[in-house]
Amino acid sequence: MRIMACILIIVTLLNSGCRTLDAITQVGTSVGVATGTISSQQADSLNKSASAVGKTFDKITPEQEYYIGRAVTATILKTYKPFDNSEANRYLNIVGQALSAASDKPETFGGYHFMVMDTDEVNAFASPGGFILVSRGLLKCCKNEDAVAAVLAHEIGHVQNLHGLRAIKKSRLTSAASVVVSESAKSFAPDQIAELTTAFEGTINDISSTLVNSGYARKLESDADHAAITIMTRVGYNPNGLKDVLAETAKHSAADARGFAKTHPAPADRIRDIDPLIRKFGPVTDAGARQMRFNKALVRILHENQQ
Repeated sequence: MRIMACILIIVTLLNSGCRTLDAITQVGTSVGVATGTISSQQADSLNKSASAVGKTFDKITPEQEYYIGRAVTATILKTYKPFDNSEANRYLNIVGQALSAASDKPETFGGYHFMVMDTDEVNAFASPGGFILVSRGLLKCCKNEDAVAAVLAHEIGHVQNLHGLRAIKKSRLTSAASVVVSESAKSFAPDQIAELTTAFEGTINDISSTLVNSGYARKLESDADHAAITIMTRVGYNPNGLKDVLAETAKHSAADARGFAKTHPAPADRIRDIDPLIRKFGPVTDAGARQMRFNKALVRILHENQQ
């Protein structure tokens, strides 16, 4: 059963869109049922998964997306430690939960989770399933809650559009599917199990590496910015907060060898792209109680000297 669970995850994640895979999988599962390797119910699940994978990432179940995202987040947190301050993290979740509820994907299997990373690097990550990490360095670029909302809404945009899952290399999972098919009529040898396990672990590394090292394609970043504007306006935030925080991150681009400067398009290009969409909104102004909440939760904490 453990092997079958691994196989099901791998086949479900596969995004080849190949009719040949669909046909071969059906042959393999038929042989598997005939030989007693798998049950007819398991074969049906595999066939349905293989048929769906080429169509859309929406066929990945919320539960699978959750466990992938949790593994990716754990990998990132090996490099970036969580910021141990409950007030800052609570604030981030208050704002983030309101924004995620207004997104096109308001619910995930395990819910949205927001956390501050304890680093001055200007960066943020969105893992599948709604795990969103924002650095102290990036929050320091935020002058008000609208800017914080812009950062979180952009990352929520990546989640709702399944951008993280698109980082999985097709070749890796195609190889794993070949093992599944060729070995479906007999017991898996240790090397086959190892190959399947490596393939699944590789999907986690694909996503983590994209987030940390290369970043998303320019089109995906633009899509996330546009999603952020929509989400912000639904909640009542001024989308100029996105423009403001981008302008502030631009000041750090030259000296930032790892963060936004490495993994995101130039702030000036992003501002130019969104400017027509937010031109009708006035500049961000002091929002009274909201600004007081921002000051209490972030300004004092994030600008104090870290030991």
